[in-house]
Amino acid sequence: MDVRERFRLDGLDISEEKFIRYFWWCWNKLKDKTSNDIPMPAYFRFLALLAFKIFSDEQVDVALLEVGLGGKYDATNVVRAPVVCGISSLGYDHMEILGNTLGEIAGEKAGILKKGVPAYTVPQPEEAMSVLMHRASELGVSLRVVQPLDPQKLEDQPLGLHGEHQYMNAGLAVALANTWLERQGYLDRIHGKHSGTLPDQFIEGLSSACLQGRAQIIPDPQLNSEHDKHRNSSLVFYLDGAHSPESMEICARWFSHVTNSDGVKEVSSEQPHSGNNSKKILLFNCMTVRDPQRLLPRLLDTCAQNGLHFEQALFVPNQSQYNKLGSLASPPSEREQIDLSWQLSLQRVWESLPHSNKGLNGANSIRTSSVFESLPLAIKCLRETAQQNPSTQFQVLVTGSLHLVGDVLRLLRK
Repeated sequence: MDVRERFRLDGLDISEEKFIRYFWWCWNKLKDKTSNDIPMPAYFRFLALLAFKIFSDEQVDVALLEVGLGGKYDATNVVRAPVVCGISSLGYDHMEILGNTLGEIAGEKAGILKKGVPAYTVPQPEEAMSVLMHRASELGVSLRVVQPLDPQKLEDQPLGLHGEHQYMNAGLAVALANTWLERQGYLDRIHGKHSGTLPDQFIEGLSSACLQGRAQIIPDPQLNSEHDKHRNSSLVFYLDGAHSPESMEICARWFSHVTNSDGVKEVSSEQPHSGNNSKKILLFNCMTVRDPQRLLPRLLDTCAQNGLHFEQALFVPNQSQYNKLGSLASPPSEREQIDLSWQLSLQRVWESLPHSNKGLNGANSIRTSSVFESLPLAIKCLRETAQQNPSTQFQVLVTGSLHLVGDVLRLLRK
């Protein structure tokens, strides 16, 4: 929702006042040095420089840098001697830049490995793992494979981030944190004598971690306020910014799991109990560099394997293209023609997929899909439908793009 999400200090987005001060300091310094031969750095490179300025001036004890894209040529990869490197699950993302095979993609990711710097990864497909291991051996680096975190080490606390795959991320996070603590000489003090569970600080961090737009459940605040507080909201948004085939599958498994009316033990307190009378709706968009032929079938197949079928799919353009820095750009007026060619092509992909959907009464139901000119119009339609059908709960999965998820969050917060 906000560029400041990219710079966090002690878990909080940087303040507007600090962001503006550091932004102009960097901008003006760079502007003084530009010429026809040396232009201003591109967007992400500028943000990486800004991050280095913020973290150094704020005198942080430790900085976590997440690669923007790939690794080898990424703007964050100018750090010559990081304390530790980690490579999370690799998938088919940014293929237009990184390559078409997992091996090629892994080669780019392995570019962050450094001679003499400890490195960790998680279990990977064989094609990716062999490339990572080969690069590590060339550098004389011991690349250790971390197994998913054992839930028992959390002393019955659930992870703050939902989804089975988060235990893999948690295992990697623990390994990276331990390495830094060891280097600083804090490890014994924090771990103490018990090896069966994690230190209290680790458990607190892992159980309270939250990430907006990933496996996030929000009952519609507008309809909720109009309802009796003791009743479930009739419109609930399930937000997940998945945008690769692998994350689509994980998103579909999560959505199927939390909307399963057979009773699910591990759901957040926000999750309203879903009775049998519920309808699943997909609200989708993805960037034009993504391949919907790889995304939508994966989503649909995984949902179907879990007994979940969508009544309807809605395709919308992102709002955020009008929310540039300064917010002076405004959405096109109604008279202007909005280009919906991409959304129409997404709809065609959706309609072409085999849908083995049975209606609520066992009869074959007719699948419907729609393209909306804007997100507010789509939300308005969903709200009207929910109001007209108060006995039905409408469960809306919003996915395909973090930009879309951010736009929905922004609209719901208004």
